[in-house]
Amino acid sequence: MDPRNAEKQQEPEEPRYLSFKHLPDGTMRDGKLALNKFSSTLTNAHDFPGAQAMLYAAGVPDKTAMKTAPHVGIASVWWEGNPCNMHLLDLGKEIKANILKDGMLAWQYNTIGVSDGITMGGEGMRFSLQTREIIADSIESVTCAQHHDACIAIPGCDKNMPGVIMAFARHNRPSIMVYGGSIKPGYSETLRKPINVSTCFESYGAYVYKTLKGQEEGKYTPEEIMDDIEQHACPGAGACGGMYTANTMSTAIEAMGLTLPNSSTTPAESPAKMRECAKAAAAIRICMEKDITPRKLLTKRSFDNALVLMMALGGSTNAVLHLLAMAGTAGVPLTLDDFQRVSDKIPFIADLAPSGKYLFADLYDIGGMPSVMKYLCAAGLLDGDIPTVTGKTLAENIESYPSLPQDQTIIRPLENPIKATGHIEILRGNLAPAGAVAKITGKEGLKFTGRAIVFNKEHELDTALSEGKIPRGENLVLVVRYEGPKGGPGMPEQLKASAALMGAKLDNVALITDGRYSGASHGFIVGHICPEAAVGGPIAVVRTGDTITIDAEKNRIDMDVSDEEIQMRLRDWEPPKPTVTRGVLAKYARLVGDASHGAMTDLF
Repeated sequence: MDPRNAEKQQEPEEPRYLSFKHLPDGTMRDGKLALNKFSSTLTNAHDFPGAQAMLYAAGVPDKTAMKTAPHVGIASVWWEGNPCNMHLLDLGKEIKANILKDGMLAWQYNTIGVSDGITMGGEGMRFSLQTREIIADSIESVTCAQHHDACIAIPGCDKNMPGVIMAFARHNRPSIMVYGGSIKPGYSETLRKPINVSTCFESYGAYVYKTLKGQEEGKYTPEEIMDDIEQHACPGAGACGGMYTANTMSTAIEAMGLTLPNSSTTPAESPAKMRECAKAAAAIRICMEKDITPRKLLTKRSFDNALVLMMALGGSTNAVLHLLAMAGTAGVPLTLDDFQRVSDKIPFIADLAPSGKYLFADLYDIGGMPSVMKYLCAAGLLDGDIPTVTGKTLAENIESYPSLPQDQTIIRPLENPIKATGHIEILRGNLAPAGAVAKITGKEGLKFTGRAIVFNKEHELDTALSEGKIPRGENLVLVVRYEGPKGGPGMPEQLKASAALMGAKLDNVALITDGRYSGASHGFIVGHICPEAAVGGPIAVVRTGDTITIDAEKNRIDMDVSDEEIQMRLRDWEPPKPTVTRGVLAKYARLVGDASHGAMTDLF
């Protein structure tokens, strides 16, 4: 596939600027585009004297700066208590310092997030997906209310990246994303090997099924092994280190041109990440000078680039939700069929966790994302001609980076892939007439048939696993329902269950849900089943004992039940009472759309 031959999307209409009438020289100064065209609404003349008084108090140094300096908002998704985000305030300070050196005004502010790793498997996980909307709402609100001329956003954990890009698409002012970066690998003395957060969840499955053993059998008890893993899996700041959701989204967004080169693979605690922050100040000036706005970068061509990277590197199923929502916000036509179209043509070539051996720290050591993109551009799979926030094309950005080393083993040759096509399969059938998303690397096979065991909530399955009640031998399809966007509510990730199955080596089991999985999940898993159970989708009437077939070759997911029987069951079905009736989750459940359209809350 050559995305460069794709039909170019018609450029979206520019938003109505609020500030042109206040600019003393129109929109141009000295033959150049005025950089303070939004903030001048407040700072020109004396129309808003109170605003100017408060801006002087906040740090504007003098009248010249008040009248001419552009205002750059620096939005960090910072909070303490989560390694993905705990360092982002410091990155923001470095960006601010360099913006001030460049003669611009910089205003740091914050938005919220939820730690997926900490909330995984608990009720707190229901709040995770909706933070994507809160992040987008927050950045849009501050940017527009404060009349910022540009925005630099610093995300860390999973929902952060799509949240900031959705905000960029809404306010459509010159913007750059600086990814917080990945965590260092951990190391376990008891297992004598590198570990990461996914090890915790998979070891739990082995622990429950009494198969957890250290490197030196008998030297350590299972409790000592678990203690060691928990204490050393996350050795510092940064997002989860494999091709999990955070890194899936950061690489996709870099391939779309909305970050500086190598942002997605530069480690969180490296000096290079601080240097990236310094470079962001210069880049945001270029964006303002050249009027490079997000919706000029968020095109069908750039989304195709994101899909190519996602398939080649084995990205998270969550990226389907997030890319659909990003595209929907930007007005770009993107559907489930686009994911299947790209997956059918792009080989899976990266030996990265969770299904593979390596982490992003290893990828950085062999050249990082620019070297990977250089390889894919040379093969004609990635569109190097798209514009980017640097003012150059993607191909120009990566030209100076080295090619992948000949002896590296992380990225396989295209002619010798792990799987000849992508790992993401879009399934439809009588169980998911509006679509479902499967993550199938080929290591688990391409077809699975088994007897259904139905759980009405994730915690029911977690309890069965913790009590060792999922038997070996017979092929089983574990069905977890009422965990979709509305039914959850919040569509919680189910890494605890999927990882426990892998850790216990229950390879006779497939797992399907109207909820979703973590980027760290692997195995024979299908999520995002649509329509979800809470709105009367067919998954609501699956019964324990039904036979379910998942066929990735035919892109089908079906239960061995006739259409007439399904309709009869649906007529007898009664929707459950909402589990949450007030607060943010109740509001989210009322507003959210279905998974096949990105679980957006602003579809009107």
